[in-house]
Amino acid sequence: MSVTIGRKPARPSTWLARAFAIMRKETIHIRRDRSALFFTLFIPVFQLLMLGYAIDTNIRHTVTVVLDQCRTQESRELLRRFENTTDFNILREVSSEEELEACLVSGEARVGIKIPERYSRDLVRGEPTKIQLLVDGSESNVASSATNVGNAIALRESLGRILEGDSLPVESRPRVLFNPDLKSPRFFIPGLIAILIQAMTVSLTSLAIVRELEKGTLEQLYMTPVRGWDLVIGKMVPYAGLAFFEMLGILSLMVLLFRVPVHGSFVTLLVLSLPYIFCLLALGLWISTRARTQTAAMQMTFGTIIPSIFLSGYVFPRNTMPLGFRWLSCLVPATWMVDAARGVILRGAGWSSLWVNGLALLGLAAVLMSISVGRFRRTVG
Repeated sequence: MSVTIGRKPARPSTWLARAFAIMRKETIHIRRDRSALFFTLFIPVFQLLMLGYAIDTNIRHTVTVVLDQCRTQESRELLRRFENTTDFNILREVSSEEELEACLVSGEARVGIKIPERYSRDLVRGEPTKIQLLVDGSESNVASSATNVGNAIALRESLGRILEGDSLPVESRPRVLFNPDLKSPRFFIPGLIAILIQAMTVSLTSLAIVRELEKGTLEQLYMTPVRGWDLVIGKMVPYAGLAFFEMLGILSLMVLLFRVPVHGSFVTLLVLSLPYIFCLLALGLWISTRARTQTAAMQMTFGTIIPSIFLSGYVFPRNTMPLGFRWLSCLVPATWMVDAARGVILRGAGWSSLWVNGLALLGLAAVLMSISVGRFRRTVG
């Protein structure tokens, strides 16, 4: 008869009690880490709402300006057809071709409609007439949609007159500006610059201080004569320089490798990038005061990048979003930088058109920096 010598098998109640104790300990740990819990639960819900409500792939209400050189009942009827489609939102009328193109260069409008002076006269005579659509090609999906809808409206107008016994009279002549070939790199890369800079700057800044917390070296800095502002400046300035250097590298690759020319002032773009970088540094500093581990800091950083991609206009036009999300996008620094980068690189916009972007970035940088530094000083204290 053989006898097995060893540990007796644990009773179910014993291992269940041990497992329950571990589960209770882990639940308490999760409950105490409120920042990680908030980002774990809130960010997926916010992303669902953002993608469900804010993102609309159907391009509607494209901001449009009109140059009506005819000013007759027929020309006004044609403009009403454009408005009734809901694809165009006529902002105002301009008085010259120079003003029409200036609205497109500044980004005030995405489409310009030009009705020639002879429009009604040609219709009465039964002669073919042309209308011209000037389309901003810096957003390729908007340009494609506006061109297709414009051609469809002209075709519908022509078919209506054919049924009345007239000849084929109306022809739409679309002209795509800034990106006539609708090449994807020219559309994506200028906006991608802002997203890449944010991903690098926010993650490195947030990890810099959290790493000190994990290693225990931050307490040693508290014992030195270094003040709060000294520590903030000393931590952030190197990453500001690194972000600026990375931007120069990305711009160089954009021009040399992808053949995307810069139509505006290179200096203007670099000056606008400075307040944007300070916004990102402040955001990274704020994350470092909320997170206690590098993993939590990376999760929070990822949570800030997703809204920047979908709400900034980088992928989807902002004018298709509901009004609430459109206002929310104004609080996202990438919104102003994406528009400024496309304005300088593709449209050749200058300070007269982009001063609002610069002012918005300065304001966001000041607010974010004040909140982050105040939070950091309380953490140090």
